[in-house]
Amino acid sequence: MSMLQTENGSVQMRVDTDRMERYDNDTMSFEVFPNGINVYAYTDGDVLESTIQSDKARHEKNKRNGKEIWMAFGNVIVKNIIKKETMETDTLYWDRQKQEISTDCYIRLFSPDGFMQGYGMRSDERARNSIILRPFNSYGVVVQDSTSFVTDSVNFIGPLVPAL
Repeated sequence: MSMLQTENGSVQMRVDTDRMERYDNDTMSFEVFPNGINVYAYTDGDVLESTIQSDKARHEKNKRNGKEIWMAFGNVIVKNIIKKETMETDTLYWDRQKQEISTDCYIRLFSPDGFMQGYGMRSDERARNSIILRPFNSYGVVVQDSTSFVTDSVNFIGPLVPAL
């Protein structure tokens, strides 16, 4: 199954899953994704910005107050493609009204700037501004190689020869 969320003809989000089970009662409706879920979020320019994948997922909606929440469980991996960041956790919650993702579980964040880990995380729904709430044993990596150089093959005009 594949679901698309569009705005002004532009794809904002895509959800892919092998199986969805829908349940409904007087006060609550919910969907269960027992084989996992893959979520793809796009920028306004239709560029893939972030992805979320998990082993299982669930979507609940309260019929009385309209509140809904998405939950992803088991090997949850959140990637922000543009910022080159990857987060790994066991449980992730997405609140559509607040437009935020969060967890209270152990989380690891890998980025070009280093590695962070801790308990609890809050971020906007596209994982642009992630904050680890209780970090520990994190480190940053600074790489500055003074021997590296960039070769520009397009603008290369050859070696400079002294004038005779």
